[in-house]
Amino acid sequence: QVQLVESGGGLVQPGGSLRLSCETSGFTFQGYAIRWFRQAPGKERELVAGVGNPAIYTTYAETVKGRFTISRDAIKRAAYLQMNNLKPEDTAVYYCNARLRILDGREFEYWGQGTQVTVSS
Repeated sequence: QVQLVESGGGLVQPGGSLRLSCETSGFTFQGYAIRWFRQAPGKERELVAGVGNPAIYTTYAETVKGRFTISRDAIKRAAYLQMNNLKPEDTAVYYCNARLRILDGREFEYWGQGTQVTVSS
């Protein structure tokens, strides 16, 4: 059974930090790219950050560059999103995503249930 479980969300003041975790099981973790998405009320889900395997390749949304850092730990089968200098516009539900694309065109993709991040004074 595939599971992605996010944790670490919460309420933080502007300028504060949070570290989100995504613990996984049920699939070959090292073969998958890991991405963090977020969805704010009334908005579409957007890609925040992604990390390939090995973790040489990373990508970030322009709105979070320099503030967020994505990482992964193959031994713990986990991924993380360190979020610094948080802003009210970062408020959203954050989702962990694992995706594998195979050369024959097949794609495997899994999602976590999300964790709420609220940035407010």
